[in-house]
Amino acid sequence: MDIAAAPAPLLIDRFGRRVSYLRISVTDRCDFRCVYCMAEDMTFLPKKDVLSFEEVEAIAGAFIARGTTKIRLTGGEPLVRRDIMDLVRSLGSRIGAGLDELTMTTNGSQLAKHAVDLFSAGIRRINVSLDTLDPERFRAITRRGRIADVLSGIEAARAAGLAIKINMVAMRGVNDDEIEPMMAWAHGNGMGLTLIEGMPLGEVGIDRVDTYLPLRELHDGLARRYSLTRLDKSTGGPARYVHVAETGGTLGFITPMSHNFCESCNRVRLTATGQLFLCLGQDDQVNLRDAWREGGAQALDAALDHAMLIKPKGHDFVLDRTRPEPAMARHMSVTGG
Repeated sequence: MDIAAAPAPLLIDRFGRRVSYLRISVTDRCDFRCVYCMAEDMTFLPKKDVLSFEEVEAIAGAFIARGTTKIRLTGGEPLVRRDIMDLVRSLGSRIGAGLDELTMTTNGSQLAKHAVDLFSAGIRRINVSLDTLDPERFRAITRRGRIADVLSGIEAARAAGLAIKINMVAMRGVNDDEIEPMMAWAHGNGMGLTLIEGMPLGEVGIDRVDTYLPLRELHDGLARRYSLTRLDKSTGGPARYVHVAETGGTLGFITPMSHNFCESCNRVRLTATGQLFLCLGQDDQVNLRDAWREGGAQALDAALDHAMLIKPKGHDFVLDRTRPEPAMARHMSVTGG
């Protein structure tokens, strides 16, 4: 009589946190050069160093087998990778077979071309990074983007049936005057808005101390003008949400600097080269590419076990005028945020 194989153990770190959410950066390349994300003169990875889609699928499958239920595709900009829809369709086929949700974070520039296919592949909601609605300011922040492309992409995504959340990095003296107009626009179009504190990752050419805006300060200012009700809502990530009575929409806050969310961290990040980063604000990592290439499924499982043993308790981001260098040398685009 055949004995069924025991299910693979869940991925639980040494602090008892279950890893159920995998963020996969499919490329470090992007068609923008956003001032808080990467340097203007970025040097990108040679294509030969980037995981093949088959390798991404194998690694994702190992995570799903061990209890990961949510995967988010990120970049760089994921939709600039050639034949990206092949990977989206492959991962989307796992929804309902261990995977509960496949999502994507995009800058929206290529969304008009792909929105219908994303929905057909099983994606039901996406995050679009958008920090301003002003065309000139948009070009200054992205260093090269056209806001018209992003807005048409958002409209195409809405028409395709995708739920959209706008992600806005709040920067003092850069776009803090646009937060309320952005909220009114997003909520008026049936989209959520999540505000994100800037993080000290990589040399990017802006003064992060001067532009840092604590979201507690922002929240308190908004609370004096709007009726904010805290929501017991989670989308699998670190955001804390409120309902805004006047707009009828949802507003999220991601606060890695002023109020970290490490105690409930359920996330790890796979880079385009197969390095598994266990914390956005630490350098602890495990090379899953080499594990897979050299030892197959067994070595990959062992590498995941090791990753759970070394996942740190939390990050220690600090903004300090006397220490101008970033907390982490790698750029945000390496790990996909």
